[in-house]
Amino acid sequence: MNRLIKILAQALQAVVALKLRTFFCVLSIAIGISAITIIVAATEGAYQKAFDIVASFGPDSILIVSGSEESRGIARREKTLTLADAEAIRSAFATAYMVVPMSRVRDTIISYKANRYSAPIIGSTSDYSLSWTWPVVEGSDFTQEDLKRLANVALLGHETMRELFGDENPVGKTIQVGRIPVQVVGVLLERGSSQGGGNMDNRVVMPITTVMKKFQNEPKYVQALRVRFEDQENLDIRVEELKGFLRVRHRLPDSEPNDFQIVSPKDIIKFLVALTGSLVAFVGIVGIISLVVAGFVLANLFHLSVRERTGEIGIRRSVGAKRRDILLQFLGEALIITTLGGLIGFVLGVAAAGLLQYVEAFPIHFSWKAFAIGLLLSWLVGVLFGLKPASQAADLEPIEAIRS
Repeated sequence: MNRLIKILAQALQAVVALKLRTFFCVLSIAIGISAITIIVAATEGAYQKAFDIVASFGPDSILIVSGSEESRGIARREKTLTLADAEAIRSAFATAYMVVPMSRVRDTIISYKANRYSAPIIGSTSDYSLSWTWPVVEGSDFTQEDLKRLANVALLGHETMRELFGDENPVGKTIQVGRIPVQVVGVLLERGSSQGGGNMDNRVVMPITTVMKKFQNEPKYVQALRVRFEDQENLDIRVEELKGFLRVRHRLPDSEPNDFQIVSPKDIIKFLVALTGSLVAFVGIVGIISLVVAGFVLANLFHLSVRERTGEIGIRRSVGAKRRDILLQFLGEALIITTLGGLIGFVLGVAAAGLLQYVEAFPIHFSWKAFAIGLLLSWLVGVLFGLKPASQAADLEPIEAIRS
């Protein structure tokens, strides 16, 4: 044990003494490890973000959006879903415990006294907050009676409330939505950004009957249906059944595509993981190339170091050092350098990931896995690329080494 400690101490002295070699080796290792660290953290962050979004979206929920993928791709929104579709789904699917139609009016000027703010108007039923698990934290939700009488009442998103009222309690106050006076009955819990990066708190939610009649002049069509099922484990089956059901209701021939889109929790996970995949692939290639280059840099610098220290190795061998001692010393130097490079690389990865989050709001999650994988890879580079020069040093004959 004492012998091993002495060998490691000599390895550390060599690392400190050969500063230029240590610097270049550490730098090359750190660059590769920082890239690998970002990969692991980005992958974990993507999955965590996906599951957070699914939890917010509702693991028992789907969203049916009006219009086919082709029409949305060319920015032409078709009107294909109706209030009657919502009633038909509610009647046909016994496990659909919530079917909520929704319509949207693009950004509209909302004003209160001298304050003005632009926000979208969402038309829905009294189940809107329940369907999105989005509690009303001040006041109360609008009622079924409000829907029947086309009442001018609204729930405010948290940011809309803050922009219009500041610290003032908005409940019971009247705001101007476009040209229509509307009474505020409640405020939704602050939610933050959606999976698409949009702000969810800058909205005004009103009875869908009011929105369709007074803002859209639309008697029939809605933009989306939110459906929640009791049998969450059968959600994939229900999605397929809904596709067939709506195709029959909309009288679509087999040759025509769906005139609607269904978004499920599985689709959200696929989308975010695919979004992350492009960055992971790019950074992964850069990281692997960087580590291989770092390994070659380490191997070449260690080969030069063996040549420069031939006399030292010969003297050590002549006074009793074994081949194993020389081998362990050079491997120890490689491991010390790569460990230092791994630690610096992890710190660089954390810093770079912070910049990435700031610039692109990219989901990054650091855990012990990112640190452990980076450290293990740095050790692997140290052993694989340091073994040959270490073996070369250990195989030197003492007399020949001293002569040279």
